[in-house]
Amino acid sequence: MRGEGLRRGGGEASWTSAQNPALPLRRQQDLNPEPQPESEEPEGGFRKLYAKLHIENERLREALTQTTLRLEQLKVELEPTTQRQERFAERPALLELERFERRALGQKAAELEEVLKGLSNLQADNQHLKDENATLIRITSEQSK
Repeated sequence: MRGEGLRRGGGEASWTSAQNPALPLRRQQDLNPEPQPESEEPEGGFRKLYAKLHIENERLREALTQTTLRLEQLKVELEPTTQRQERFAERPALLELERFERRALGQKAAELEEVLKGLSNLQADNQHLKDENATLIRITSEQSK
C-alpha cells in the first residue's frame, strides 16, 4: 500500500492521486472556478438579474420618497381639521362648564338682588329715622323756648 489507495495519517482519510488522477484537478477547479463567458451564462443570469433588481430597488426607493412627501403634505393639511375636531370634541365639556358658570352667576346675581333689596329697606328705614329725629329735635327746641 505504498502511495496507493486510502492513506491514513493524522486521523484523516484521503485518496491518493495514484488511485484517482482527476482528484488534484478537481480540487483546483473547486478552489479557483473559471468565470463562464457571457454566452455560457444561463438566460437571465446574475448580472441581468442584479440590473433588474437594482432598477426595481431604485423605483421603489423613489416611490417611497414620493409617498413619504405625500404623507407629510397630508399631515399638514389634516392638522387644522384635527384641531377643529378637537375643539368640537371639547365643546360639550365647555358647554357644561358654561352652564355651571351661568348657574353660579345666576345664583350670585340672586344673592346680590337680595342684598340690594335689604339695602333699599335699610335706606328707607334710615330716612324714616332721620325724619323722626328731625321732628323730635324741632319739637324739643319748641318746648325749650
